[in-house]
Amino acid sequence: MSEENKRLAPETLQQGLADVHLSEVRSLLSLQKRVEELVEPLVREQDSADLDEASIEIRQQYRRELRQKLKLMPPKEVAYILESLDPNERLVVWDEVKEGADPILAILSDDVLEELIDDSHYRNEKTTITAFELRDGRLSQIAVSGPEDLQNVKPIWVDLIAPTKKIRTWIGKRFDVDLPDPGSLTDLEASARFYVDDEGHTHLHSDFLLDTKEESRNVPVALILQNDVLFTIRTEELPVFRLQRARARTRPGYVTDGKDVLLDLYAADVEYSANALEDVYAELERVGRQVLRSHITDQEATEILAAISEAEDLNGRTRRNVLDTRRALSFLLRGRFLSDSQLAEGREILRDIESLDGHTAFLFNKINFLMDATDSAININQNKDIKRLTVLSVIFMPINVLAGMGGMSEFSMMTEGIPWQLAYSAFVVGMVVVGSFMYFGVKYFEKRRIQSNRAAHRRTA
Repeated sequence: MSEENKRLAPETLQQGLADVHLSEVRSLLSLQKRVEELVEPLVREQDSADLDEASIEIRQQYRRELRQKLKLMPPKEVAYILESLDPNERLVVWDEVKEGADPILAILSDDVLEELIDDSHYRNEKTTITAFELRDGRLSQIAVSGPEDLQNVKPIWVDLIAPTKKIRTWIGKRFDVDLPDPGSLTDLEASARFYVDDEGHTHLHSDFLLDTKEESRNVPVALILQNDVLFTIRTEELPVFRLQRARARTRPGYVTDGKDVLLDLYAADVEYSANALEDVYAELERVGRQVLRSHITDQEATEILAAISEAEDLNGRTRRNVLDTRRALSFLLRGRFLSDSQLAEGREILRDIESLDGHTAFLFNKINFLMDATDSAININQNKDIKRLTVLSVIFMPINVLAGMGGMSEFSMMTEGIPWQLAYSAFVVGMVVVGSFMYFGVKYFEKRRIQSNRAAHRRTA
C-alpha cells in the first residue's frame, strides 16, 4: 500500500462511520415523524388522554435514543450530520446537542451556524446589539434586532455582544466598518492589537477584568473608532460596560462622542480593577489573621493556601489588566487622536494606573509572606508529629528489648520450676512498669525544659 493510501485510509473509514451514523439519525427522525403522523389523527378523533400520554412517551423514547447516539459521537461527526440534514430535521438534532455545543459550533459552516443560532435560544441568551444615541446630553439606549432599527439613528456607540457573522456583516455595511469575530480576538499578536487601518479606523483590542464569586478572568474586547463612533465587540456582558451605560444615561454632558465613551470605559475599567484589589486586601487580611494565630491545623492550612492562591491569581489578572489599559491609553495619546480635554483625561487615567502598580507590588509581597508563614506552620505541625513518634519510640524501646528477651529460650530456662502463667504475668507487669517509668520520665524532663526556657525568656525580657 502506498504512503498516500495509508494516509487516506483512516479518513475514508471516518467518513464511512459518519455516513452510517447519519443514516441511523435519519432513520430515527423518520420513525418519529411517522409515529406522529399516525397517532395525531387518532388523538384528535378520540380525544383520549391515555392516547395522548402514549404519544408523548413514544416521542420521548425516540428522543432519548437519538440523544444517546449523538452523545457518543465526536463533535466533527455531529457537525457533519447537522450540515447534511434538512432544516427541520436539523433543528430537532440541534435541540438535543445545543447544551455545551461550542466544539460543534466551531466546526459548522457559516450558513448552518447562522441558521441554528437565529432559530434557537442560543442567540437570545448571548447575542445582544445595542446602539446609543446622544439626546439632550445623555445617552439614549436603542435595542437593535435588525437593520431597520438603525434607520434615522446617529449613534455614538454601538455595543455588540457575541454577534454572529450575519450581524457583523449588515452592521459593517451600515457603518462602512469591518467588525472582527469576537471569538478570534485572543489569536492576535501583541503588535497587532493597536493600529490604524488604511481607511483611518482606529482599532484597539483590550482585556477587561471580570471578577465574580465563582471566577476571575480577563475578557478580550475589540474597540473600533470610526468617525467619532465607537464600536465594541465582545463575547459576554461585563460590569464595566454596565457601569458606563448607567453613568452616561443619568449624567448630562458625561460624554459627547465615541472617544469620550472609549476613555470612560478605560477609566471605569481602572476603577473596577481598584475595587478588585480592595477585595484582595480584604481576603488577605482575613487570611493573615488565621495564619498569625498560635496554632493552625493541616486542614486550615490547606484552606489558607487555596485562598492565597485565588488572591494571587486575581492580583495577577488585575495587574495584567491595568498594564493592557496603560498600553491602549499610551497608543491613543501618542497617536494624537484626542482633543485637549480628552488628553488631560487620558493622562489622569494613566496616573491612576501608576497608583495601582504600587498596590499590586505590595500585594505580591504580602502573598509571598503569607505563603511562607503557612508553609512554616505546616512544617511545625510535621515536626510535632515526628516528635510524638520519637517520644513513643523512646518509651517503647526498653519494652521492645524486654519483649525480645522474653521470647528467647533462655527465659524459659531462667523461669524453670515457675508456672508459666505466673512467670509471663510477672514479665508483663515488669514491662508495664518500665514503660510507665519511661513515659513519666520523658514528661518530667520535657516539663523541666519548658520551665527553663520560660525562665530564660523572663530574664532577657
